[in-house]
Amino acid sequence: MRAWTTVSVPGKGPKYQYGKGCLSDGVLGVWIAEMCGLKDIVDPVKVASHLVSVYKYNFRSDLSDHSNPQRPSYALGKEGGLLLCSWPKGEMLSLPFVYSNEVWTGIEYQIASHLLLIGEKEKALEIVRACRNRYGGQVRNPFDEYECGHWYARAMSSYGMLQGLTGVRYDAITQEMFLNGKIGDFTSFISTETGFGNTGIKNGKPFRDTVYGEITVKNYVIT
Repeated sequence: MRAWTTVSVPGKGPKYQYGKGCLSDGVLGVWIAEMCGLKDIVDPVKVASHLVSVYKYNFRSDLSDHSNPQRPSYALGKEGGLLLCSWPKGEMLSLPFVYSNEVWTGIEYQIASHLLLIGEKEKALEIVRACRNRYGGQVRNPFDEYECGHWYARAMSSYGMLQGLTGVRYDAITQEMFLNGKIGDFTSFISTETGFGNTGIKNGKPFRDTVYGEITVKNYVIT
């Protein structure tokens, strides 16, 4: 077990903080709540402002001028990516949290899917394109978005992209399927504890094609 010692930097407080930085996962809890169907647990206007600021200040379409002394192989050179933190208005700490200069796909997908939930589709897709271009198969394995290790679990936040765009969510307690009715006809993958398959809207009506197991739906909720 690693022992962390609290060291205070004169005039800047404890080490490994972010101070007045723009933190990409600053509203991570709100995103998790949204993925679970809990709406507006924090003022949505403030949440939207934070997400747009993260895109504005932390997304880089070209990292040639960015210095990452830790693990630059995640994203470097002319590649694009979303930084974990930035200090757009100055006051960067002399000892900020250790990974602040890095690019993690797990955070990129989190922010992108959350941007989709608030209707910022183009910003979301720009982040995802940069991410997938890095893992296009020429330089990195497209099936292994490594971070702390290979096939790292944080990248599974990409599953939130389906819900962010289509609104597809299954409530196993009420046995309701939630769908976004504002995007027209669509087909989306759905996986539950008891089965998986496709669901969506066809000709304006909800449908479900279970490929394996069983998915009991008592009611479709079109949002």
